[in-house]
Amino acid sequence: MNMIKSLPVIGCAVLVVLAGCGKERQYKPVEQICIANPDKATVMQAAQNVLNNMYFTIDKADAGEGYIRTHPLPGAQFFEFWRSDSVGSFNSAESNLHSIRRTAELNISRQNGQVCIACNVKTQRLELLERKVSGKGGMPGMFSRTKSSLQRLELDDAQKKNMEWVDLGRDSQLETKILKRIEKSITTSTKESRQ
Repeated sequence: MNMIKSLPVIGCAVLVVLAGCGKERQYKPVEQICIANPDKATVMQAAQNVLNNMYFTIDKADAGEGYIRTHPLPGAQFFEFWRSDSVGSFNSAESNLHSIRRTAELNISRQNGQVCIACNVKTQRLELLERKVSGKGGMPGMFSRTKSSLQRLELDDAQKKNMEWVDLGRDSQLETKILKRIEKSITTSTKESRQ
């Protein structure tokens, strides 16, 4: 009888352990990766493929300079489980609470017989001028002219004029993820070509 009463307590304990509420994983940022032997064109192609697979669209790609820049990518929401551009719990939460966008820049250069790739991901948040709220019924229209039954972002002229993207700095977690994916892509293709 006591065993049946303690099952809910044991179940909750198991859920807490499985949820991992203890510590967050240690994170070590990677500033650049260097790979021996590949030519610059192979690295450029691998980098473009990785960025495209992460839903970035290329704005500029210059093979001669070894430079790639993407268009700003809106941050992934919680229901977009196939996306991988919001790395870490803080970045995921921020993308769900605010309008966030990220732009990736890659610099590819030859150093000491190796091809090195440096990544810089700039993060920005949309700032809107709030409208005056006239009672609790006006809450849906706080940021835009809209109805409570259907929410749409419709800005008036003053809001459009004062709307701006505020720089939040670099996203080192996403930079590391992009670099590791590029490295994995190149090493996998190198192994396949040797076989």
